[in-house]
Amino acid sequence: MSATREDVLKSAMELSETDRLLLATEIIETVSDSLPGWSLDDADFAAELERRADDGSAGIRWESVRSQLQAELGP
Repeated sequence: MSATREDVLKSAMELSETDRLLLATEIIETVSDSLPGWSLDDADFAAELERRADDGSAGIRWESVRSQLQAELGP
């Protein structure tokens, strides 16, 4: 049986923040060619990620983002 996205997410959430950021970076790199402007080789994109990581804000909870995406894109 293959791991589901939910299984992977649950496991990922047990990682340290640094490891989660590294994992997210590695995942983005696997799809960045199909997402214009999302390449980590793009200095502007990398700078924006750094700015957001360093801005000290609490950010947006994943549940809120997921709900909004599902409402816009469907399940």
